[in-house]
Amino acid sequence: MDLSTTYMGFRLPHPFMPGASPLVDDLDTVRRLEDAGAAAIVMHSLFEEQIAREQISTFLHTETHGESFAEALSYFPAPDRFALGPEEYLEHLARIKSAVRVPVIASLNGSTLGGWLDYARHMQQAGADALEINLYMLATDPEATAEEIEERGVNIVRELKRALYIPVAVKLSPFYTSFAHVATRLDAAGADALVLFNRFYQPDIDPEDLQVTRSLHLSDSSELPLRLRWLAVLSGRVSASLAVTGGVHTALDAVKAVMTGAHAVQMVSALLRRGPGYLRAVRAEMEAWMEAHEYESLAQMRGSMNLLVCPDPHAYERANYMLMLQSWRER
Repeated sequence: MDLSTTYMGFRLPHPFMPGASPLVDDLDTVRRLEDAGAAAIVMHSLFEEQIAREQISTFLHTETHGESFAEALSYFPAPDRFALGPEEYLEHLARIKSAVRVPVIASLNGSTLGGWLDYARHMQQAGADALEINLYMLATDPEATAEEIEERGVNIVRELKRALYIPVAVKLSPFYTSFAHVATRLDAAGADALVLFNRFYQPDIDPEDLQVTRSLHLSDSSELPLRLRWLAVLSGRVSASLAVTGGVHTALDAVKAVMTGAHAVQMVSALLRRGPGYLRAVRAEMEAWMEAHEYESLAQMRGSMNLLVCPDPHAYERANYMLMLQSWRER
């Protein structure tokens, strides 16, 4: 059974890899992920806020008039909120690269070019084989148009591709007015892969203490259908590789993702719950499923249910919405 795939130009033995998460913070866990067969290692994100804070801190300590900007630091999360600061991140990246033989994908999370264009170069110099950028743009400014937000993301990709020689993947949210249009623009700007989708952690409030509260909820398979829809729409229409992240917990989840067009399958929540060894189990189960259904390779299965070739393309479109609303019956 041939499970090999090509992702961002890398020839991989299979599509399974850990997604950006705390799993990579510990070098022993990284080695366990490789031992379990991870096709690549995706590091957790370095956030633009961390870089900005470090730059401001450096300015304060090197400029005599720096204290006039001291209040600016209060706008950024405290350093101890992050496992690794910018310099520590680069050092850890270099250690991971030395410890494993699979491709290592660094990750940046931000919304402006700023200082983290330089950090993309630093990551490349530290040994990253590829870069995954996370375009987190929460449009809270009512004056900002959808076109401006989309243009900002396209410009970031275009500039990073000019600055780097390693591949660049773009991790996206589904919350665009015309997601397919944004995806094709990023593809035209040179994105080597599109990763669907970023999971957003919504804040809650404590009405007694009048504070914003945060809680982390791991994903489950119910989050996968949104990814399947847009994988199916984009498959065959963009040159970039497609990766799924969020909602893949079983071999059948992975089968669905590949059938709708995924070249790579990123897993996080399932590995946090079950440990790195679960990666090997899911791969074996997928191989058994393919053999039982007489598939000879992953390439044969990939995209077989995308919007261009699936037997019922309307199931992805408006007809599915109308039928779903009428399918519920009170018991």
